[in-house]
Amino acid sequence: MHLSRFAHLPLLFAALAAAPAVAQETVLQTENVRLDYAQVLNVEPVYQTLRASRTEQQCEEVPLPKPEPKKEDGAWSRMVNSVKNVFSRDDEEEETAALPEPIRLNCRVVPVEREFRRPIAYDVDYVYKGIKYRSRLAEDPGNRLRIRVSVTPYVAGQTPSSP
Repeated sequence: MHLSRFAHLPLLFAALAAAPAVAQETVLQTENVRLDYAQVLNVEPVYQTLRASRTEQQCEEVPLPKPEPKKEDGAWSRMVNSVKNVFSRDDEEEETAALPEPIRLNCRVVPVEREFRRPIAYDVDYVYKGIKYRSRLAEDPGNRLRIRVSVTPYVAGQTPSSP
């Protein structure tokens, strides 16, 4: 019975040895955070350039060569044509002259390069409490930019934490 009375002493010494470590633990202060608005000075879009190629059919109009006029063989053909010319009207000759020349389409498939630009971000210059800042944002904020203001006290020897 005499030994059981001191059985709890090792636990007591262990607790006392750990006590200074608990007392040296640093306390982190919570951040003081509020939301506010900054005045936007300038917004510049940042573009991504995309290139794409595809094939298209391009056609050119090529006039066909005029057929050679037929040689009139004999006297009989010349006589028929002269009679035909006497009875024909001048309007018909103008109509035949006004007919469009026959054309042929010369088509081929060619690659066509296209370039597209699209905004992927926005570089925003803004001022808050007289100090100018620049941030890259996913969207254009307009005239005012909602910002998160965080204030924590400076403690010497402590490394600042980044959000």
